[in-house]
Amino acid sequence: MEVQIVNYSHHPLPAYATLGASGMDLRAFIHLPIRLAPRQRMLIPTGISIALPQGYEGQIRPRSGLALHHGITLLNSPGTIDEDYRGEIKILLMNCGDEPFVVQDGDRIAQLVVSKYESIRWTVVPMLDQTDRGSGGHGSTGRN
Repeated sequence: MEVQIVNYSHHPLPAYATLGASGMDLRAFIHLPIRLAPRQRMLIPTGISIALPQGYEGQIRPRSGLALHHGITLLNSPGTIDEDYRGEIKILLMNCGDEPFVVQDGDRIAQLVVSKYESIRWTVVPMLDQTDRGSGGHGSTGRN
């Protein structure tokens, strides 16, 4: 699938790191380093805008290495890029770690996964069909 992209940054386009990867790394596009204190959050620009085809969305997800080693995550994970959004992609980073974390220009800070979705139309009914699980939720199926 081809997707139009505008790259305002001086960084390479997002790319898959391996043949089997589903996510492409997104890089910080900043003029000065940004220091994230513990429990601080900040919107980090990437310098790119995209035009997704109809029926597709972009999902912004944390990078596992940043989460494991530094406690860096995304607050609205996964973030959604709607097919009609044309603005710059920005990443809402949060430092959940105990130490300050410095974001440098060009750092890989998140992943972009493009997925197909279906639009729905609601059908109002008086009740839903019954299942074995029923209304059980939040751990109701046990640990097995």
